[in-house]
Amino acid sequence: MFARIRQDLQAVFDRDPAATSKLEVILTYAGFHALLAHRVAHRLWKMGVPVLPRLISHVARWLTGIEIHPAATIGRGFFIDHGMGVVIGETAEIGDYVTLFQGVTLGGTGKEHGKRHPTLGNHVVVGAGAKILGGIRIGDNVKIGANSVVLKSVPPNSTVIGVPARVIKTEGGRLPEATMDHINMPDPIADRFEALERELIELRKKLENRGNEPSS
Repeated sequence: MFARIRQDLQAVFDRDPAATSKLEVILTYAGFHALLAHRVAHRLWKMGVPVLPRLISHVARWLTGIEIHPAATIGRGFFIDHGMGVVIGETAEIGDYVTLFQGVTLGGTGKEHGKRHPTLGNHVVVGAGAKILGGIRIGDNVKIGANSVVLKSVPPNSTVIGVPARVIKTEGGRLPEATMDHINMPDPIADRFEALERELIELRKKLENRGNEPSS
């Protein structure tokens, strides 16, 4: 567990340029605090200790604004950036080197039993306010845009945005680390409006040309 905690600490420096020292992260980073509490609570949960894991989770939520169920499985190098409002459900599974921004929910739809929370692959980035709901799978190297609502599984190496979320980009290889953020994403709605505007301009030109033709 201590090796996993060291990897979590290193993940902060790898992905947050504002982090200046280990002492600063240990004392002031709510995402790191919540994850540290979860590591302890999850170990106790797996040991079958009653009540205490949920109590640790509840106290961590009160202190950090981040709610992680002690039964959730979280891989190495996990990073929660400005984590206020993050919720991770009981059967959620998170791979290695995943980044969540504030307000992200890994939740259920309220109808399933058993595996009712999402599974995230490795190197996934989830933008602020995004909601991933149900027992779906998000593939490796996926980027999810801010405020998206993901209700269906997403293939690896994809970018999804929207409500409900749609795949707008798929690549055969892993996305470069430099592009693993959630702001430089295309806007398919704006693109469609631009295409419609171009079509209207072309139709207007055709109508004007017909109006200028001499009558027979």
